[in-house]
Amino acid sequence: MSGPGILVYSRTTGYRHDSIPAGVRALGELGADQGWEVAATEDPATLTRWLGQGAHAVVFLSTSGTVLDDAGRAALRRHTADGGGFAGVHAATTTEADWPWFGELVGARFDGHPEIQPGTVTVTDPGHPATAHLPRHWERTDEWYNFRDGPGDRVRVLATVDESTYRGGTMGAHHPLVWCHEHEGSRSFYTALGHSTESYDEPEFRGHLAGGVGWAAGLTPR
Repeated sequence: MSGPGILVYSRTTGYRHDSIPAGVRALGELGADQGWEVAATEDPATLTRWLGQGAHAVVFLSTSGTVLDDAGRAALRRHTADGGGFAGVHAATTTEADWPWFGELVGARFDGHPEIQPGTVTVTDPGHPATAHLPRHWERTDEWYNFRDGPGDRVRVLATVDESTYRGGTMGAHHPLVWCHEHEGSRSFYTALGHSTESYDEPEFRGHLAGGVGWAAGLTPR
């Protein structure tokens, strides 16, 4: 790929979110705004080939189930070992459940969710491009994910969800929702937000995506 390369991968072999096409469109529009070259695919062989071409970051956009073959797994590991970034959006934590390395990369594993309902996101770290523009308390409706196997203290938590503002939270007073970390020399960003199609037209959420993906790619959003 020529120029800053952002790869969007949205293959699903489990649950498929209706919002995926809106997410692909939004990331393409954000790329045009930021001067990034964005390419999207659901084909494992295409992703494997693209990962070998020096992309700045790959975005797993609501992927689910087993979405990579052995060649794809090896290519993703090479990509991150070479300093390429990773960003996971929403259902990315439901992906590659039998691959421990991927769980470490994305930071946690999905552990269910209650019904879609309003809740309050608390920005705990406004010093990150994904959260700098957000209000301290961000009221929104989403599918509030619970997690297992992390993320723990090894990540930088950027935002939590206040379980007292909705029904069905299982993680207690500190419920991480958005985080980032360094993984084997690569930058990894994850946001649990982005269930609905409407999210991808919201200016605040689009800024959140641009900041997170740009950080993972080592690029500074304009």
